[in-house]
Amino acid sequence: MNEYSSSVLDLGKKPSAFLPMAMSTVALTVVLGSVTLVGVAHDADEGPVAHIFQLLMAGQVPIVAYFVVKWLPRVPRQTLYILAMQIGAALAAMAPVYILSL
Repeated sequence: MNEYSSSVLDLGKKPSAFLPMAMSTVALTVVLGSVTLVGVAHDADEGPVAHIFQLLMAGQVPIVAYFVVKWLPRVPRQTLYILAMQIGAALAAMAPVYILSL
């Protein structure tokens, strides 16, 4: 019997697969919540919202690297699907920052 995940859903249940997407979702929520509550403010000093966003986005890098190193050789197609979703989630989280020039 194969010990590796045979479907994208099985692989998506691994913490290294869903944590980066969850972190991107939290980062997007933090940015949109800040914009909703405070508005778009261009301060010289970055506030705590910017630092939380940066920590969440940078914290994903080692998790995604671990995910790719561990799963790409074992189940390449499923890994690439999950990786595409992780990248999409990260881009979605970064989009408001880019669009609003925060």
